[in-house]
Amino acid sequence: MIEFKYLIFFAVLIVGVPLGYQLAIRYRLVERLVFLLFIFFTCEMVDINFYSMENYRGTSKGFEFGMVDITMYIVAALVFKRTSQYPVCRIPPGSLFYLLYFVFSCISLVHSDVLIYSGFEILKMLRMYLYFWIAFNYIREEEHFHSLVQFGAIITVYIFFTVLKQKYIENRFQSMGPFPHQNSLTMYMSLLGSLALSRLLNVKSANMTLWGLIFFMAAFCVLSTLSRAGLALFAVNCSIVFILSLLLRDQVQREVRSRKWTIVLIMPLVVSAGLYKASDSIVERFTTAPPESRITRLLLAEAAIKMANENLFGIGLNNFAHKINDPYPYGAHIPTTISRDGDKRGLVETSYLMIAAEAGWPSLLVFCSFLIYFYIKNIINLLRLKNSGVRYICVALVGCLTQIYLQTTLEWVLKQTNNFYQLMLMFAMIGSIGRLQKTRLTGLIPAVTRTNAKSRGNHCVTTL
Repeated sequence: MIEFKYLIFFAVLIVGVPLGYQLAIRYRLVERLVFLLFIFFTCEMVDINFYSMENYRGTSKGFEFGMVDITMYIVAALVFKRTSQYPVCRIPPGSLFYLLYFVFSCISLVHSDVLIYSGFEILKMLRMYLYFWIAFNYIREEEHFHSLVQFGAIITVYIFFTVLKQKYIENRFQSMGPFPHQNSLTMYMSLLGSLALSRLLNVKSANMTLWGLIFFMAAFCVLSTLSRAGLALFAVNCSIVFILSLLLRDQVQREVRSRKWTIVLIMPLVVSAGLYKASDSIVERFTTAPPESRITRLLLAEAAIKMANENLFGIGLNNFAHKINDPYPYGAHIPTTISRDGDKRGLVETSYLMIAAEAGWPSLLVFCSFLIYFYIKNIINLLRLKNSGVRYICVALVGCLTQIYLQTTLEWVLKQTNNFYQLMLMFAMIGSIGRLQKTRLTGLIPAVTRTNAKSRGNHCVTTL
């Protein structure tokens, strides 16, 4: 069976990539489908592990490759095909921060007692940057951003029906959708929900019924996770989108002012009805949480700080789950009686302390600089893009990045492959929006219309 999986993977790699590329350069619909799958497979991971350790509790458990890689190779081929029209940017914005973060992570290998665990994470980090690089170099036109939002809506519908199945057919108390954990679903929906809400509030041509429904599908998925932090932070995310949308002042915003106030009046009523419907489950979730969970979080945080303080470059990438247990001393203060898996202790519940423990405080500093860089860059895009058709995306990104950064202080799911891919896609979008804004200011590249895009042979996509 395993050999059959390898056979399928290499058949798709050897045959599917060239075939997909040839079809994509000939047919606009195929290129749109490839771009959709490029995003979709960050949600529904279809992977194969060439060497797997599924019983290991670390953030990476094998050398993974999958369908998202296949779509990356096709999109990369399209990028290089169009270098005469769109020169490749070899070093996208933020790359130096990520390179330094990667270097510090590699230095931590000198303290890794199990190097193969670190190898799993190194490969994942390389895949993440490749995804970011390809997305940044492919997304060139305003129409691409609208396609991203439309594809996000399609993915939201897919996740919604997956959650419905889990909730009402499988009778799961906490739904996780196609993700490994309900917290992963909450973080992933932060972007999809805020994009739908921002489009609803800021785009005059947006269908109110359609995008209102997409937003409530996203909100339903978050509610179905019954994640306490996720629910609160998703509310913060939506509040930021609301407030920014009301504060913006330009011609585009004036055209939708009445719609905004209509939604402001209707939304609390609908949200209250939804919360009332789910109140029993919410109350049960908040009142039955074991006190040991909070204690374990604190004890694991203490262990992570101890690891970071004793090792300048950490204990070794992806070695936390190994060194938190005996015979290492870091977790000696954690009673096995409160551990979820008996004699095995868990992972620290914050990505930030996980990075500090495994790769050192310098690595955490660089990683935080990487995150802050794109947050500030997105704010700059938001302020500069007056009367732009993509400004609403910047509004959505402020809200969802705020949620992700805060949620990362409480949970380590940003290290999950799905959520890491999505974060790098957001960073590629921010960089691409900044490039689009600069090129239009300098007049080097005119705004692309459907007619001139077709005449140039560029596979421009249309907007719903």
